[in-house]
Parts: sequence; C-alpha cells; structure tokens
Amino acid sequence: MPTLDIENSLWNKGYNYIAFCDEVGRGCLFGSVLAAAVIMPKGLAIEGIKDSKKLSPKKREKLYEIIKEECVAMGIGTASAETIDKINIKNATKLAMKKAVISIRDKNEKGIIPDYILIDAEKIDLPIPQRAVIKGDDISHGIAASSIVAKVLRDRLCERWHTKYPNYNIKQNKGYGTKAHREALKRYGASPMHRKTFLGKIL
Repeated sequence: MPTLDIENSLWNKGYNYIAFCDEVGRGCLFGSVLAAAVIMPKGLAIEGIKDSKKLSPKKREKLYEIIKEECVAMGIGTASAETIDKINIKNATKLAMKKAVISIRDKNEKGIIPDYILIDAEKIDLPIPQRAVIKGDDISHGIAASSIVAKVLRDRLCERWHTKYPNYNIKQNKGYGTKAHREALKRYGASPMHRKTFLGKIL
C-alpha cells in the first residue's frame, strides 16, 4: 500500500508544496494522454488510496471527490493523439505532465508553483526540484492520489468521445486495444482521434 514515507522526508526538509504527478492513457490506441498534478495537505492520508488500476470505477469516483475536496491545489494536462504521433508517446506524456504542473490552481483559482515534484517514473522539463519514483503509484500516497484523479477524468472524457465515435466502444474499452476495438478498427478504419503511429500492426 502507498505510504507517506517519501513525502514526509521532503516535508521534513522544508518543502511545503509537493506536487504529485501521474498520467493515464499511455498505452491506448485512441485519444489523449492525460496527466494530473495534485498538491496534498501535509500529513494527510486518505483511507483506501492506492494505484487507480487496483480500484473499481465506483471506488475511484468516490476517492476522486474526497481528493478534490481535501487537496490544496490541482492541475490537469493533456497531449492529443496528433501530438503523440508527432513527438512520440514518451515525450507527449512528459508534455502532459508539464502542462498539469503549470496549470495547478487552488480552490480560489490562484496558481501555485510547487517547490518539489514527485512523479511516477518520469522527469519533466521544469526548473523545479523533482524525483522520478519507479512504481510511484504503489509507493507514494500522493502519486496514487494523482493517478486516481487522472484516471477518473480521462474515463469521463472517454464517455464524451464515445458519443462522437460510437463504432469503437470507447466508453467500454477506454481507448485500449481490446480484441473488439482492434476488430472495429479493421472494419471502420481509424478515426481522427486514433493514434496512427500505434496502429501499424493492426491496420
């Protein structure tokens, strides 16, 4: 289970605003990659928080509302399928993370610049002290919280995308390359929101 160990050591060193950052949608065939950056209050541990992939949709939604209520500030960043095709998924993920950190706002819509960033397995191009934590959403409570925010918000986008491109059942598969999704691609071809560089072997 994720703990506050890493964040406690940073808070104890005097870092007050730690931004926790994670992404979702990296392995999808369809749609944007989305990153969330969340600043949590010092010492707060919300019961039940763990890597978003290990939670049911209902539990994620519930925890998302708690995180949204309790967090000091939050930011979201995306990189489109077109951007992913242009600069590759790794760079697009880092771009989405950078946008998320830059867009951090508190509940009064005031921008907050974090004094440290803890990121799930990446480093981003910002002049802020930061650390890439391998399997961060399994280890750090804050990174796990950001993974939940990212997953809930991208899943909500999938609902919207589904109404625009119903042939691919994005509401169900969330853009991942399920058997049914791959078959739909063979039948209907790619939509404008598919990542063309991901479809070579399928099409």
